[in-house]
Amino acid sequence: MSDIRTTTNRDALSAPRILIVEDEAALSLLLAYNLEAEGFLVERVERGDEAELRLLESPPDLVILDWMLPGVSGIEICRRLRARDATRALPVIMLTARGEEGERVRGLSVGADDYVVKPFSVPELMARVRALLRRASPERIAGRLASGDIELDRETHRVRRAGRDIHLGPTEFRLLDYLLEKPGRVFTRAQLLDAVWGMSAEIDERTVDVHVGRLRKVLSRGRERDPIRTVRGAGYSFDETFGRN
Repeated sequence: MSDIRTTTNRDALSAPRILIVEDEAALSLLLAYNLEAEGFLVERVERGDEAELRLLESPPDLVILDWMLPGVSGIEICRRLRARDATRALPVIMLTARGEEGERVRGLSVGADDYVVKPFSVPELMARVRALLRRASPERIAGRLASGDIELDRETHRVRRAGRDIHLGPTEFRLLDYLLEKPGRVFTRAQLLDAVWGMSAEIDERTVDVHVGRLRKVLSRGRERDPIRTVRGAGYSFDETFGRN
């Protein structure tokens, strides 16, 4: 078995459940794809009144809530969540096309924990989801990932190998984080672009090769084993055999 570990035993705990309340089907699907890729359980609804029923039946661990919805508005849903004991502390990220300061204040004043203006960076939203879940239920989200002699600390953004600090740029850090969280899984260049750079990034897939090359160069020196595996014609993965004796 591969020596992959985290600061919490995620296999022993159920994965965090996230409810996406968004009537733009393409955006809802994109968010669900990225959240599921990070190991979350995701449910999607398009109407505010349907979301109300789901939230009453079985509150999730976090809600990504659009401001403008058919049925019941996101603002009203958030207000009702905060009025009920069972959902008063439920983390809520509000999505909206309204970027004015007054609208942001209004969204936060009804109880939203975070406020994201469209269009937004998917990697940034994923980071906000993890941060909110970590604050609400720190036992549910691993703060550190490790395999063999490589350790990645999400809180301090530090990476170490064999006791020495590895200095990574923000893109290489996100790339390593994404690969290390799912060792053995092969990601295409398009998937890595979506997850690390975001769908709105106007860059070529060859950019992934460049950053993987940089990551490899800084992670391994001398005769140290390269932990990143190239799958010809497919993409890249963090080698699930890395760290085995």
